[in-house]
Amino acid sequence: MRRADRLMNLVQILRDGTLHRAEDLANATDVSLRTIYRDMETLAASGVPIEGERGIGYRVTAAITLPPLNLTMTEVEALHLGLSAVGQSADAELCEAARTLSSKLDAVLPEQSSRAPAGYGFAIYPFADAARGFQHLPRLRQAIRTRQKLSVDTDGTDRTVRPLQLDYWGRLWTCVVWCEKTKDFDTLRVDQIKKLRILPSLFVDEPGKSLRDFNQR
Repeated sequence: MRRADRLMNLVQILRDGTLHRAEDLANATDVSLRTIYRDMETLAASGVPIEGERGIGYRVTAAITLPPLNLTMTEVEALHLGLSAVGQSADAELCEAARTLSSKLDAVLPEQSSRAPAGYGFAIYPFADAARGFQHLPRLRQAIRTRQKLSVDTDGTDRTVRPLQLDYWGRLWTCVVWCEKTKDFDTLRVDQIKKLRILPSLFVDEPGKSLRDFNQR
C-alpha cells in the first residue's frame, strides 16, 4: 500500500473522534508501531489536529472555525480550484503564496463534526493531483441530489455505485458510496476516478445501504 493511501486510511479510522491505540492502528494498516508514530507526525504536520502520544493513543480533535466567514462546500471547491491553478503557475512567488494561503485557510475552515479536519492533504497531495478530480464534482453532487446510480472506474473496471456523501479533506475530495459489485460501502478518492457516468437508474434508502448505516458503522 502506498504511504499516501495508508495515511488516507488512518484518517478514515480517526474520523470518529474516539481514542485509538497505536497498536490497533498498526494492525489495521499492517505496519509497524514505528511507522504509525511517523505517520501521526506527518498528519499533524499536514494540518490535521491530532491529539495523543505514544503509549496512550491518538484521536482527531475539532477543527478551529472562523466566524462570521461561513463557506458552503461549493464555495470551498471554487476557492481551492483557483488556488490549484495559481499553485501550478511558473511564478515562484505566486506559487508559494498559494501554498501559504492554503495552509492558513485549512487552519480555520469549519468542518462538520462527522468529518475529518480540512487540513489533511496539502503536505501529502500536490495541487495537480487534486485538480484532476475537480471535473467529477458537479456530476457527483448532481447524482447525490437526484439519488441516481453511477458507473465509475477507478482501477480499469466499471462498477455501479450509489453515491451517498462528498467529503472534503484539504484539496482531497472523497465520495462515500454503496458498491453494488462488492455489496459493501466504499470511499472513493475523487482524483482517482478515471471515468464517471450518471445512470438513469434511481435508488432509495434500503436497510444496510444508507448513509446512516455507514455513519453508524
